[in-house]
Amino acid sequence: MGANKLLRRAIILPTLVLPKARRAACYGWVKGRHEYKKLRQADYVIVSFPQSGRTWLRAMLTRFYQTRHGIDEMRLLGLKNLNKLNAQIPKVFFTHDHYIRDYTRHRDSKIDFADRKLVLLVRDPRDTAVSSYHSLKYRPNPARRGTNLIEADGEDAPAPFDYMRFRANWAIDFMNSWQSELEQSQQRLLVRYEDLRAAPLVHLERVLTFLGAAPTPAEVADAVEFASFDNMKQLEQTAAFGRADRRIVPGEVGNPDSFKVRRGKVGGYRDYLSDEQAAELDGLVATRLSSVFGYGISHGSPELAARALRS
Repeated sequence: MGANKLLRRAIILPTLVLPKARRAACYGWVKGRHEYKKLRQADYVIVSFPQSGRTWLRAMLTRFYQTRHGIDEMRLLGLKNLNKLNAQIPKVFFTHDHYIRDYTRHRDSKIDFADRKLVLLVRDPRDTAVSSYHSLKYRPNPARRGTNLIEADGEDAPAPFDYMRFRANWAIDFMNSWQSELEQSQQRLLVRYEDLRAAPLVHLERVLTFLGAAPTPAEVADAVEFASFDNMKQLEQTAAFGRADRRIVPGEVGNPDSFKVRRGKVGGYRDYLSDEQAAELDGLVATRLSSVFGYGISHGSPELAARALRS
């Protein structure tokens, strides 16, 4: 275990005697301090709400850099891990933007990211809500036990749909908070999970070009093939990236709902909800989510999102 992680645990352990809300606040400050340091060191930042396809994108980027630079080690692209092996690989910081504000106290702005080149990866809030429920239920993070203000187990747990509604609203708030940041066109790239699924070659090339890589069609095709659904399932089953890296290992062996690579279906939220529940989430997206992101009209398109951004 690294020295930074040991230090964070040493700071957090004494807070276990505090009330739940205070523990969560302490965890947020410590995590935010750690993430802010990473933010300042990064060449590029990839921001996303949880369950927006970040691990899939990360696997494709990892494959690209490993292949281009002849790296055999199976480790997911991070801030410095691949950069240490080859300085030509950029330092990429992945964040859900949950904690930095807890440290800097810049809760009402994105000033902490102002000078960073940034990819914003988004996904339909309805799908992230259902995926988040399964993740919290079957893939809980042991380090955060007792710090979640809303959990999917325990006596005070909300009903599944109550949690999904909460999570959809949170995702909408998250996306809306980044809307104005997208106007910094030279520093920001908007990528939608749905577009990445529909045309992975096109949109992975967009991301790599933004990261300054100038990829060849063969390199992009190889990265997409590597991160195909079936291969990612196999990599997770065999813990190819290492069992210590819980990002791509099953939460429960033999339970398909506990896999990180679970479904990834566009519009799959309807498979888990009644018509009335789906309609309620549809209404939230239609009335609360900025049109910049192009959702609510058959998931829209990148061209729709670009037109909305210019209007």
